[in-house]
Amino acid sequence: MEKKYSNLGYHVCLLGRTQTKLIRTAEALTNNYSIYEVDISSKKDVAKVMQLIKKEMGTIDVLINNAGVGTFDVTENLSEESIHQMIDINLKGTIFCTQEVLDDMKKRNQGYIVNIISLSGKRGKVTESVYSASKFGVRGFTESLALELEPTAVKVFGAYMGNMKTELWGGS
Repeated sequence: MEKKYSNLGYHVCLLGRTQTKLIRTAEALTNNYSIYEVDISSKKDVAKVMQLIKKEMGTIDVLINNAGVGTFDVTENLSEESIHQMIDINLKGTIFCTQEVLDDMKKRNQGYIVNIISLSGKRGKVTESVYSASKFGVRGFTESLALELEPTAVKVFGAYMGNMKTELWGGS
């Protein structure tokens, strides 16, 4: 998705926890991009980075919430750490990033928020109990946010992707 926007001439800001992964993603971009390391599970970190982006780049016209982590095992085998990580990154991270762009988008009465949800946000699957719970949460957040923003020209979309060739599913 970032490649499409880059090819259209947009400046793409890549945000993530791991600079090496961000650099690898940036190598496929043809136009301007910036890289920002951030832990999206931290509201404070998200606010700091989003303010920096606004200062350096100007307004944020499109937000694509695409971060996601998953630990896939039967429920009783999931560690407390992996449960926190899935809820914190998949759900809270989406909320925190969205909160940081909403005020400006509403003031300008324009903008797009795209939440990459996953088909696991529509139906549960074996070994995906908490991952699905986090994605069902993103689905509820997306649907409720769209209703909140109905009186505005700010648009919210949820994309229900299947298994993609990413590290999450054993791809590269």
